[in-house]
Order: sequence, then C-alpha cells, then structure tokens
Amino acid sequence: MAGGNKDKQSPATRLVTGGRSGHFADQVVNPPVWRASTHLYADCAALREGVKSNEDGNFFYGRRGAPTQWALAEALTDLEAGAFGTVLAPSGVSAIVGALMAMVKTGDVLLVTDNAYDPTRNAAMGILKRFGVEHRFFDPFDHAAYEAAFCERTKAVMLEAPGSLTMEVCDIPALARIAREKGAATLFDNTWASSLGFSPLDHGCDIMVSSLSKHVGGHSDLMMGAATAGERWYRRLRRTSQQLGHVVSPDDAALALRGLRTMGVRLERQTICALELAKWLDAREEVAHVLCPMLPGSPGHEYWQRDFTGGCGLFSFVLNGRDDAARCRLIDALELFGIGYSWGGFESLALPFDVEPVRSKMAWPKEGWGVEDRFAIRLSIGLEDTGDLIADLEQAFAAMDQG
Repeated sequence: MAGGNKDKQSPATRLVTGGRSGHFADQVVNPPVWRASTHLYADCAALREGVKSNEDGNFFYGRRGAPTQWALAEALTDLEAGAFGTVLAPSGVSAIVGALMAMVKTGDVLLVTDNAYDPTRNAAMGILKRFGVEHRFFDPFDHAAYEAAFCERTKAVMLEAPGSLTMEVCDIPALARIAREKGAATLFDNTWASSLGFSPLDHGCDIMVSSLSKHVGGHSDLMMGAATAGERWYRRLRRTSQQLGHVVSPDDAALALRGLRTMGVRLERQTICALELAKWLDAREEVAHVLCPMLPGSPGHEYWQRDFTGGCGLFSFVLNGRDDAARCRLIDALELFGIGYSWGGFESLALPFDVEPVRSKMAWPKEGWGVEDRFAIRLSIGLEDTGDLIADLEQAFAAMDQG
C-alpha cells in the first residue's frame, strides 16, 4: 500500500496503514488470514536456500509465521521509534518471560522494579531462579539504592511504568541511563501507555514488551504479547522466541490487526473518561487516595507529564477508613463494571487488590498515609458513557456504607 514516508506520518496514520504492504494491499483492506503449518518449496535447491534466511517475509515453516503474523509485527514495529523488529508471543507473560530469557543466563543478575506486574515478579522468583538467575528487586524512586544493586554480573533491568496496581511513574530515562552505564540492558513493560503514549526505545530503553491482549486487541477476545527492539537485541529476541517455540495463530493476529486500527480513538476516549472519573473520585469522602498518573499529585505525575504523550483508562483508588468487607460491598453493588482480570477492553472492570504480597522494597501504605489506607480497587474504564459510570459508582458507594 502506498503511503509516503512512514517516518513523517503521525501515529494515527500508522495505525491505519501499518502492515498493509503485501502484494494484496491494492485489492483488500485487511491482510488475509493465512492458515498454514506447512510451507512448500519449488525444489531442493529452494529448500536449501530457504534455510539460510530467518526473516519475516520469507516462507519456511508455520512456526515462523506467515503474512498475517508478519503484517502485525510490521505494524507494531512501525509504531515504535528506533525499532528494527517485533517478536510476537502467545500472551503478554510469554513475551515478558521470553524477553528476559533472551537477556540473562545462569549466574547473571536481573534487577526488577518492585512495582512490576506480579507475573513478572513470579518469573524472576520462579523459572529464572530455577535456571540460576539471581533477582534483586529495587525501589524505582531510590536511585542510590538502585545503583548500588548493580554488580559485575548484572545483565538486565526490568522496568514498568506506571507501576502495576499502584500506578507510580518513575524517571525512566535516568534509570535506563544508569543501566547502560553499568553495561546492562533495559527492558520496559509498556502495556499501560502503548507506543501511542510512550516510546521506551526513544527514552533509553533497549526492549519494549507489552500485552496485546489489552489495548491492541481492545475487544477482550484474544491473548497475545509482543517484544520490540532495535536490531542488536531483536536478533536475540527472535532466536530465543523460536527456541521456545512461541507462535501466535493467524486468526488471533488478524484480530489484533483489527483492534490496532481503532486503538487510537479508543484510547483517547478512555483516557478522557478515566481522568474525569479520577477527579470525581478524588473529591469523594469515601476515597483516601486516587492513584492515577494523569492526575496532579499522583506519585511521578511530573514524569508522566514530561515523558508521556498519552494515557489510558486504567487507574486505582484507595478507600478511606473502610475494610475489606466494605470494599467487597462496593464492588458487588456495581452494575456497569464487571469483576475480572485484564483490562483495556471496551467494557469497564473493577478489581480489588492488596499490595503487601507483591512488594519487597516499597512500603504500603505509603509514607504519610493512614494505617487504614490499604484497601484498594483498580478500575479499567471502557467505552460506556461517563455519566452512567459515575452514577453506577455513586450507587455502589451508597451500598457500601449500608452494610
């Protein structure tokens, strides 16, 4: 598909045009779904020549993908400044674990931000530990302690911002710069903002991982992840992914491509709605703290303003002087918010969470908070009317205090 110089196109345009460069582009809008485990060669000479190449766009075997998966990988790569390629994975967690396994080996040290996604923490404490990789958690706001955690065996740093559940935004360029000075690669989980809201590679990170099940899919009907990097690290990511046997189905790749086309308008709408809800919650007596990077006063809001160009519909809040039973009454009373894991879909969700089990270095409740400021709820804002969501929360607060 003709489209001019991609480097000069805005992200909104790339969402529409990305991955539409195949021979079919002048005949159909969407890349066809190529279902094939077996790729055929014209003769033995072609077979032997094919083994020499390991790139998207070259047929080999179904595990290395075909045009549908290649189109999605190309579109995702085009969104990230400084990227050379993207590796797809069956889930966000498999993308994270695959990327980490590409970076570290037995005897190495991995530094993990203390507010990382819980499955990331579990991977460090589980499968990577079993393979002889030492993990060290760190507080991303304590730069002195972070720098002191490095040693000659430290090969990788795992960052995430906003922090999982508690939504802090750290100084990502500073942490990545320290890692680079120490000779370590920086991986960054960019699921919250996506490439539309933040560019990790442009801010000093080496590898971006994300769950495509969230914003890219957008319809709560697929599981997929991705890791994107410049040429140096992409080669290692690809090799490790193939050795692990990671592959995504062409049907799921087509769903992700479909979701990608509307991700910009969905994120814009969800961000506006989430910020309005966050401000409304911030004024409620029942709420002690709103944890939303886009809201002034939230931890690291100044870094979000400086480094990010967008947000999303995911944030949290902490109840004021209530207990777990009250929290459950509130969530159970909600009618428009479903109760469930994941986020980034078209529907709104609410989830109770407890921070203590998933932190090693960062105190909870936070410094300056009351001892009872611990019972939190995460909201994922969908595409419902903002006024209707506020009304639903209003009646749920009333139900909470009737118990």
